[in-house]
Amino acid sequence: MDGIPTGTAAQDDSWEVAGLRFRSRLIVGTGRYKDLEETGRAIEASGAEIVTVAVRRVNLGDPNAPMLQDYVDPKRYTYLPNTAGCFTAQDAVRTLRLAREAGGWNLVKLEVLGPPPFLYPDMRATFEALEALLKDGFQVMVYCSDDPIAAKRLEEMGAVAVMPLGAPIGSGLGIQNPVMIRAIIENAKVPVLVDAGVGTASDASLAMELGCDAVLMNSAIAHAKDPVRMARAMKAAVEAGRLAWLAGRMPRQYAADPSSPLQSGLITR
Repeated sequence: MDGIPTGTAAQDDSWEVAGLRFRSRLIVGTGRYKDLEETGRAIEASGAEIVTVAVRRVNLGDPNAPMLQDYVDPKRYTYLPNTAGCFTAQDAVRTLRLAREAGGWNLVKLEVLGPPPFLYPDMRATFEALEALLKDGFQVMVYCSDDPIAAKRLEEMGAVAVMPLGAPIGSGLGIQNPVMIRAIIENAKVPVLVDAGVGTASDASLAMELGCDAVLMNSAIAHAKDPVRMARAMKAAVEAGRLAWLAGRMPRQYAADPSSPLQSGLITR
């Protein structure tokens, strides 16, 4: 599936990236499940329309082994190849070039990681890889640090979306720096997606309440005791958080404001 063409009438509150329009604001990964059958059932339950594919780790071309495409139909979902496991700009660029040759994918997710144990985004290498990919004509969604200056630079270079981490990959810690995530959103003219660190439904809801266009996760669903049920929870959380953002929360204040009059009795005129 290639999304809804930009000119097509879409249902309420869709979002757009790289000229494609989507209704679901939940993007899910395809790794870390116990098997491909569970992968397919969880993704279907999530309602996602975009799935990330770790090109270095997922079988996309060997028909003699189980293939992701048999369980996650590429005609139904938009595949987003990513560079998970790449630690240099050169490896990331090479990986995505191979992905395009194999599947024709032009919309991709770039991530270049620093060393363990934190696997924090290596922004210097990320800038280097993005420059090379843009010269090759890729449309690049970029995983990045929760740094408004770095995120803005990625946008100005030509990234079609910026994807700041909520917390280290696979940590499940939730959004650790909501102030900077909000700052990125306020300054961005491209979609902003929280990527990495989501652990449970409230984390996904918070990402949307901050104003993110979408949220991406893998471990939070795949490592749950019941991935399919967690996928349903994440779908509901993303939808609830988005509705709360659109509704506009009440202002915070440091004194009580009773919803009922403090004085008893009827007021007459």
